[in-house]
Amino acid sequence: MSQNPADMNPRKIETLRAIMKALRTPETGCPWDLEQSFATIAPYTIEEAYEVADAIANGSREDLCEELGDLLLQAVYHSQMAEEEESFTFDDVVGAVSAKMIRRHPHVFGDDDARSAELAKGFWEDRKAEERKNKPQRSTLDGIPLALPGLTRALKLQAKAAKVGFDWPTVEYVYDKIAEEIDELRSAPENKKAEEMGDLLFAVANVARHMGIDPEAALRSANAKFERRFAHIEARLAEAGRAPADSTLEDMDSLWDEAKSLGK
Repeated sequence: MSQNPADMNPRKIETLRAIMKALRTPETGCPWDLEQSFATIAPYTIEEAYEVADAIANGSREDLCEELGDLLLQAVYHSQMAEEEESFTFDDVVGAVSAKMIRRHPHVFGDDDARSAELAKGFWEDRKAEERKNKPQRSTLDGIPLALPGLTRALKLQAKAAKVGFDWPTVEYVYDKIAEEIDELRSAPENKKAEEMGDLLFAVANVARHMGIDPEAALRSANAKFERRFAHIEARLAEAGRAPADSTLEDMDSLWDEAKSLGK
């Protein structure tokens, strides 16, 4: 009889794996967990990765510790389902990533010549490219996950295309492209506006790439700034016994400018 996970050391990875296995055990496990599949769990995996990023942005190490645990659970969850179908195990996952890290860091784990070699800035990507040579590839753009956020995926698509020479020579050309896309969005019929909006966002991501800016991080920062400033509007209106819905756009715009000046 296997040991009850509740009696095991909670700080050990074996305990987490035992918990997940118990949750997925037919008849005695959790009904909700038993219904899940790789596809239904995937959105949670993405969400947990974002929550890790949020914890880092917020600077809370306590939150980061918790969110990393939630993200680790996702790896254990997928591995448990894979083990049930006999495709791979958690140990296989650990083994594969360990081998990859050693393979991509010969300057750390290799012989004396490798450790003393002058490393190029793009060493990690060079090693990845070398590994891909042994894998069938239909396109330069292969290997970029569809589940990535739109701006991040746009950045990666553009970067891959740029590596084979398909790129604007300077960011000035991309500024012109943005102006062009804005004009096309303005004049597009209603059934084409979504397509033109996508083209505009793609061009904006391209500007960010040329500047070395992560567009997703920049947008998250803008979202946080908007939340702070709107919270100021709500607080100032509450002092006067009002809510945004009871106020004019002019009133709120004035308080918005006030929030901007305070932020500076």
